[in-house]
Amino acid sequence: MDSHLRLYIPRPEDGWFYVKMLSDPGTMAYNAPWFPPDGCIPDAPSHWQDITASWIGREPLRFYAYLQRTADGVFIGDVNYHYSPENNWWDMGIVIHAQERGKGYGKEGLLLLLDRAFRVDAVSRLHNDFEVTRPAALRIHQAAGFREAGMSDGIVRLEITREQYLSTLAARREEQDAT
Repeated sequence: MDSHLRLYIPRPEDGWFYVKMLSDPGTMAYNAPWFPPDGCIPDAPSHWQDITASWIGREPLRFYAYLQRTADGVFIGDVNYHYSPENNWWDMGIVIHAQERGKGYGKEGLLLLLDRAFRVDAVSRLHNDFEVTRPAALRIHQAAGFREAGMSDGIVRLEITREQYLSTLAARREEQDAT
């Protein structure tokens, strides 16, 4: 994949970007129903401490990385997944900083996360839930190969298995080779 982004495992001193995203109303607006009025997470610095202690270096049960633009090294978002034993899947997340949205980074970042999960960490199934009122999120997940696994109360549930991802990846390569 010709990528404009890469996964960057943040160091403790890189927490400023995490705090910046969690404190930005434009970036966190999707989160407003849970953290009124603007979705921003209170006490973002202590959340960063949790990430560094509980997430980084915990693969394959937990994975966390920034999305970093390769051209200039700027952080533009983050991705993560963690194992949910009660469901036997890995819940995942992706957040693109508001000022970087609309540039195709969501889809590219999601594909990097899938590649990491399925080809490096051998995760069996990724899952994501979000509101149906977020059509851009739905489009990029479907374009990456996620399939709808259910919907209730305005929340769509999407999943993709390792086998589905690898077969989609093989089909993309065949398509590229044909052109």
